[in-house]
Amino acid sequence: MPYWVYSPHSGGQKPKPAVQDRIRARILKHAAKNYAGKYDRIDVRFRGALCYVDAYTRSSPDPWRLVRLRYNGDENSMTFAFYTYSHEKYEPSCFADGSDHGTPEDAFDIGALYLN
Repeated sequence: MPYWVYSPHSGGQKPKPAVQDRIRARILKHAAKNYAGKYDRIDVRFRGALCYVDAYTRSSPDPWRLVRLRYNGDENSMTFAFYTYSHEKYEPSCFADGSDHGTPEDAFDIGALYLN
């Protein structure tokens, strides 16, 4: 008998433009409030169900890839993958409280480790 297994790091749905704008604004506001001076610019872009967050600094000509968020219909309960430079790819991750789902701000905090 086949079994259905839920994977928080697959699937998802493309957020509507208004939702994309809200997520982008939340991330930029959080970054400005908590990480001012550690980056020159934050880039938030969407591709399908995924939201990529990068930071630009004067110390690096290339962007720092921070996190990739996955939208599943709730902007307050997203999953994310942390970019690992050792493997040069996004690795599914959990939030600081051990949950698979969390806010864009909480995901940014984990990715911001590269900004310190």
